Amino acid sequence: MWCLMDDVIENVLNEYEQRAEKEDTVIAELYSRQQMLQRRDEFLLSVGRHTATLLNILVKDSEAKRILEIGTSYGYSTIWLADAARATGGRVTTLEVQPNKVAHAKSQVGRAGLLSFVDFRVGDARESLAALDGPFDFVLLDLWKDLYIPCFDLAYPKLAPGAIIVADNMLAPAVTIDEANKYREHVRRHRDIDTVLLPVGSGIEISRKSS
Repeated sequence: MWCLMDDVIENVLNEYEQRAEKEDTVIAELYSRQQMLQRRDEFLLSVGRHTATLLNILVKDSEAKRILEIGTSYGYSTIWLADAARATGGRVTTLEVQPNKVAHAKSQVGRAGLLSFVDFRVGDARESLAALDGPFDFVLLDLWKDLYIPCFDLAYPKLAPGAIIVADNMLAPAVTIDEANKYREHVRRHRDIDTVLLPVGSGIEISRKSS
C-alpha cells in the first residue's frame, strides 16, 4: 500500500487547502456577478484533495516516469505529482504561462523537498508543448478550458503506449461545462483511446491510450 505523504509535504498542502477554503466564498460571488474571468488568476483553483489523491495513486500504480502537467497554477497538484514521481523514479514537466504563479509553485515545491523532481516551463502551453519531445506516460490537463482541445492535440502524438490523460473540471464549475463537453466529445473520436468520466472532485475525465 502506498504511503501518500510525509509530514513536511502535508504541512505545505494544508496551507494550500486553508487558502482555498478562504477563497471559495469570494469565487462563488464572482461567478454570480460574472466577474470571475477578470480575476481568475488571483485564485488557487486547485484540483482539491480527492482528485489530487487519485492522481498520485494513478501515477504510482502505473509506474509512470515521464509526467506532464499542463497548467501549474500555484503548484498544488504539482506537489502531488512530484511526490508520485519520487516514488516511481520519474520527473514532472509542468507548464504555466504566469511567471508569478511559477515562482510561488517553485517555492512551495522546494519547501516540500520535491524540487529535484520537477522541471518548470514558463510560457504559452501550446508553444511549450510544441517544443517538448515526449513521450509521456501521464498527463494532467488543468488550465483554461478553451485550451483543453488544442493542448490535447499537441500532447496526443507524444503519448507513450498505455499513457493516461486526466482532465479536470468536467462537471464543475457550471460556466465551463460546454467547453468540458466539447473536450470529452473530442477525446472520444480517437479510436485508440479508452475514456471514462468520474464524479471525483469537480469531475475528471480519465483517458488511456491503448497503443
